[in-house]
Amino acid sequence: MGCKVNYFDLPILCKFPTRKPSFRTTTIAFSTTAQNNREYVPGSTTAVATETQKLKTGSCSVSFKTLGACKLGISRYPDFEYNAEGGTGTGTGTTITVDDSDNEISVCFDIKTLYIPPLTSATTKFLGLPLPPFLNIDIVPELFNGIINQESGKVELEFTANFWFSVGTIYRAPPLLVKTVLTSEESKGKIRRGRGERLNKEGKCRLAGVATVDPIDDFLMNSFLSLPTECLANLNAVISFSNSY
Repeated sequence: MGCKVNYFDLPILCKFPTRKPSFRTTTIAFSTTAQNNREYVPGSTTAVATETQKLKTGSCSVSFKTLGACKLGISRYPDFEYNAEGGTGTGTGTTITVDDSDNEISVCFDIKTLYIPPLTSATTKFLGLPLPPFLNIDIVPELFNGIINQESGKVELEFTANFWFSVGTIYRAPPLLVKTVLTSEESKGKIRRGRGERLNKEGKCRLAGVATVDPIDDFLMNSFLSLPTECLANLNAVISFSNSY
């Protein structure tokens, strides 16, 4: 069975298998006629004016772990020194490889498995001193997915989370919504900026992300943090992959 569709203004012949393959990695062959429409001459030593491209797909599991020596900052205050060691998350990835070149993985993490340690006196320092024992900032992720290129090491992960500030049992502010892209490249805002580091062979990377934080329904927090403002996340992490099947 054949069908003819347009792809970049070139004719493509798509051939679909008549039976289900026994393996999970799928290979699709695309044959495109050259732009000058040269015809193949039998017996000629000239190469056929066609291009063949192989598209391979596959699935894998993804593991995410946060490490120490991280930083978090908001507004124009100095950065917090943040030890995020112990953070974890798992997800799935779909790989797409074209002609064995750039190997990109589209990853989607299961929010139910994603844990990022809170900012407390045990994990966080401000101006060299631990946070007061009664101050606590919980990080509750809402979204974490994106693209990872295994060959170049480039990472781009969309991250959405609620930050909950509380002071013991006497005060709990409405959550601050943070939306950013955690990247191995540079992230730059109007007053904040950070630079990440690409994924190395051991799976280690540094992810930076600048986000705008909007005002909330709390006069104290709006005034103290000068909302709206920007915040910065700079995380050390390990990302690893394994075959799902």
